[in-house]
Amino acid sequence: MDLEVREDEDHQQRQMGRTSADVMKYVVACAVFASLNNVLLGYDVGVMSGAIIFIKEDLHISEVQQEVLVGILSIMSLVGSLGAGKTSDVVGRKWTIGIAAIIFQIGAAIMTMAPSFLVLMIGRLLAGIGIGFGVMIAPVYIAEISPTISRGFLTSFPEVFINFGILLGYISNFAFAGFSSHINWRIMLAVGILPAVFIAFALFIIPESPRWLVMQNRIDEARAVLMKTTDNLEEADEKLAEIEGAAKKSSAEKFEEKATWRELLSPTPAVRRMLITGIGIQCFQQATGIDATVYYSPTILKDAGIEDKQKLLAATVSVGVSKTVFILVATFLVDKVGRKPLLYVSTIGMTVCLFVLALSLAIFDDGTASITVAIIAVCSNVAFFSIGLGPVCWILTSEIFPLKLRSQAAALGSVGNRVASGMVAMSFLSATRALTVAGTFFLFSAISTLAIAFVHFYVPETKGKSLEQIELLFQKGDEWQTSEVELGDVEHLVQKE
Repeated sequence: MDLEVREDEDHQQRQMGRTSADVMKYVVACAVFASLNNVLLGYDVGVMSGAIIFIKEDLHISEVQQEVLVGILSIMSLVGSLGAGKTSDVVGRKWTIGIAAIIFQIGAAIMTMAPSFLVLMIGRLLAGIGIGFGVMIAPVYIAEISPTISRGFLTSFPEVFINFGILLGYISNFAFAGFSSHINWRIMLAVGILPAVFIAFALFIIPESPRWLVMQNRIDEARAVLMKTTDNLEEADEKLAEIEGAAKKSSAEKFEEKATWRELLSPTPAVRRMLITGIGIQCFQQATGIDATVYYSPTILKDAGIEDKQKLLAATVSVGVSKTVFILVATFLVDKVGRKPLLYVSTIGMTVCLFVLALSLAIFDDGTASITVAIIAVCSNVAFFSIGLGPVCWILTSEIFPLKLRSQAAALGSVGNRVASGMVAMSFLSATRALTVAGTFFLFSAISTLAIAFVHFYVPETKGKSLEQIELLFQKGDEWQTSEVELGDVEHLVQKE
């Protein structure tokens, strides 16, 4: 008892000198460190769009091998996502972040030194597994340490860092393109190893998730973390009690090895609604063709009329800038205007941009008009993606599932995302041969139209609700429609912007 009293007094003394700003700075730092793995994903996506041009020249790979090399990263990342769910429940959210970095770095090192296509593929497979670990665990970790009022802002950080990584990849392409084709792509890939130093440092700074600590019955440690991520002692105790209550609901199944997967495979109506929303939004995020736009932007712009490699890579930098700028805009809007208005603006804007891009490629001959419209359409498409579908997808997946299912269900969402991404990336060049580049983007535009309908009918508004309140929202079923943001509320968002 004396020890507990002293611990309480120590907590209060520490808290007396902490302001809301101090707490926010600490939580933001944790979110930044947890998101560093996502720089690796973004960098790999961005750098491969240019590196593949030189890999094709150096290793003399075919078009099919090119598609496989690009797309296999997404397919293998689903293996990592599935593994990350169980791993994060066993070793913790924090150390799963470290495992993700180690696996990716080994893969990146192998790719950098690869003498052949086969060795390059081995490195690519490992990098994909590492990325799957990273993209699944970062949003879950951040959602579990974030204050309710700023959870949307903070859980958008992984997508911000993906976009930052993509931009760095594009810049790396442009910067090293002047070297010989035997050296330049290796330098481009090697730069991606550098974030490992920062990730290793981060693991000694960030705390473990308080919700995971409660699941492990490490209540005092969970309370200590909550004291650092909330404004006062009372709020920390309230959150701890709320988390313990949610954890106790699954206590009967806690020691059953297959309980979680059994509930996911034979879900209750509430869990079924969560799965439809979470997996559906993840699949639509990629099925609208964003990875094709990013991976193959040089191919798209070449089809529009840009021939010079240096100019192609320079033009892709503008794509990276657009994507990064608008993801930053989204981070500041998501907790103010809500998830659903951003999704409406995003999916509607993307549909229009994809249609315009397809139309311009279909009707314009190579020339200034075709190039100008293509660049504007591609940049606008990635901007609309970044302001809604990009970050909100991960925010929703990290916050809609109950505690006992969160990591495994989030892993399923990541699997849907990675499968859709891999299918798009591995079929894009073949699709452009069969349908033309214009026809392929007409198809993406149609899929984006379906995404608008999905958002309207299946995505509830979760802004301002605690994770436990969101669980109750899905249990109420059709009642969520009464509290949702409707399509007309987009007008309010546009006025704010």
